[in-house]
Amino acid sequence: MPPPADIVKVAIEWPGAFPKLMEIDQVLYTVVFGNHENFALQIADTTNFYITEKNRNDIKNGSILRLTTSPYLTASQLHERIQSSSMDAKLEALKDLANASRDITFAQEFINLDGISLLTQMVESGTERYQKLQKIMKPCFGDLLSFTLTAFVELMDHGIVSWDTFSVAFIKKIASYANKSAMDTAVLQRSLAILESMVLNSQDLYHKVAQEITIGQLIPHLQGTDQDIQTYTIAVINALFLKAPEEKRQVSQLYVSIPILRFNSPLGWLMAHQLYVLQVLTFNLLEDRMMTKMDPQDQAQRDIIFELRRIAFDVECEPNSGSMEKRKSMYTRDYKKLGFINHVNPAVDFTQIPPGMLALDNMLYFARHHQDAYIRIVLENSSREDKHECPFGRSSIELTKMLCEILKVGELPSENLRTSTREQIMRALTVKPNSLDQFKSRLQNLSYTEILKIRQSERMNQEDFQSRPILELREKIQPEIMELIKQQRLNRLCEGTCFRKISSRRRQDKFWYCRLSPNHKGEVPHDSLQDKLPVADIKAVITGKDCPHMKEKGALKQNKEVLELAFSVLYESDEYLNFIAPDKHEYCVWTDGLNALLGKEMASDYTKSDMETLLSMEMKLRLLDLENIQIPEAPPQFPKNLQYYNLVYHL
Repeated sequence: MPPPADIVKVAIEWPGAFPKLMEIDQVLYTVVFGNHENFALQIADTTNFYITEKNRNDIKNGSILRLTTSPYLTASQLHERIQSSSMDAKLEALKDLANASRDITFAQEFINLDGISLLTQMVESGTERYQKLQKIMKPCFGDLLSFTLTAFVELMDHGIVSWDTFSVAFIKKIASYANKSAMDTAVLQRSLAILESMVLNSQDLYHKVAQEITIGQLIPHLQGTDQDIQTYTIAVINALFLKAPEEKRQVSQLYVSIPILRFNSPLGWLMAHQLYVLQVLTFNLLEDRMMTKMDPQDQAQRDIIFELRRIAFDVECEPNSGSMEKRKSMYTRDYKKLGFINHVNPAVDFTQIPPGMLALDNMLYFARHHQDAYIRIVLENSSREDKHECPFGRSSIELTKMLCEILKVGELPSENLRTSTREQIMRALTVKPNSLDQFKSRLQNLSYTEILKIRQSERMNQEDFQSRPILELREKIQPEIMELIKQQRLNRLCEGTCFRKISSRRRQDKFWYCRLSPNHKGEVPHDSLQDKLPVADIKAVITGKDCPHMKEKGALKQNKEVLELAFSVLYESDEYLNFIAPDKHEYCVWTDGLNALLGKEMASDYTKSDMETLLSMEMKLRLLDLENIQIPEAPPQFPKNLQYYNLVYHL
């Protein structure tokens, strides 16, 4: 009979004693410990979260718990310790507070003691006293402030206290830390995180923060090599831009001076997300042009179309030359070559929104900055047949419209998005769409939710195998699997294979048989094969185009497939035994087996595939929860004399 669902087997540890294995009742624990003033249980891992009514069901068989002081008692003690007059004691207390504040149960108790106000007072005024000591104890000052700000950030992240409660003095102090490029890295990172949260959570705080810090003051932080600092800096810039009034969202004011970012390490998902937000906000600056219709009567806008005509056909507008009808005919002819739908008045083509005037902006930019390509495209398509044409005007308008849809111009960034448009496009292209319609259809199916599902599926065989104990187990098992593969290869060589023997004198291939002796030394009985080669005489194994029989005159005509199946055994001084395997599988088996006999690495793709398959199977078997399951020592007997084989199995 299975044990009750509320009973779990755990190990409980406490100071001065070895962990003790016991069974606990989750419901009874909540009654006994849930409201205890002095004691509580924590999860004994890096989180150290308290066990409460809300998370007690997370306790599983095999969990390690720690008996410790209750959240209220711990909060009271830390509240007192961080006010110590001893610098060392205060530093140690703030370090403990920063770690404990990640737990919401503790955070609630500390906040109830007015702990947030105490921390802000320390930042506003208390740190000034320590700054006087900074010259003689700079590391201590940096750590002290870093742990103070870390605890503040962790406590505020729980959403218990409103951001609107902080004073201008506190904002000024945080902004001053963010403005200093020489500030301690941890202090700078926490200060930037606080500023971002202030701006995003309160419109009133946005105005106060904007008065204390500018984009220009943040730019130097992007020029360093610390990716965390770069990430938080971009996050603050994005937050300021999101909350800025419409009239201030100008690329010239905010983004023109942002340098090209260079990273010394792989891009983290948080940085990728902030870059995605930056990308979305930048694209959204185009929304106004995208939603602006062209006014066919606006001469300035019409001049842009005249400019496209002038660049394409190297003509100048001469309104007084020739008759009106002749000029109209000339314009109509050129506008048709440019690929507009309305040959008489192309301005009408840009009255559709989207893409509106944005399409015309793109066309003009392309014509001015890529003039040779622009002229070539216009001239080539103006002379093609209708069924093969790709008119520049119509194509540019449709392409701009499609890009606006793909890049979601005008939409606010999603805070849940951990990917970018690049991934959508790359995944859509992997199916090799045959048309733009198929490409667009694939993009529409690759929503953020769908990409998350794909990522989750891809990680299923990876995430659980990246922890240190699993990697150590994998490393321990690997030699066993390699030895198993080696024995399989040698056994296969003992079975032998028929190889082709290509002769330049005969049109038809001849075959010859080769095998490894059962003792793996090349010594076979006299009544068996006549030609023998002792393994001890083998010097090396050569493959591909380096083989002697692939260098012969007649072999130069051999195709690539033959080259990939060729290998030779070098023995004595310059003698060779040449092979052409019947297929890739046999080639891998024999080259692996021969290398194994020589004590060399088996490096074929076949070995790599076998290693990954067998290692994955063995890892999964060893990680199965087999408690109370009896594993038979011998495999089950296959039933004899079955009348039918319509076997059924369940996945």
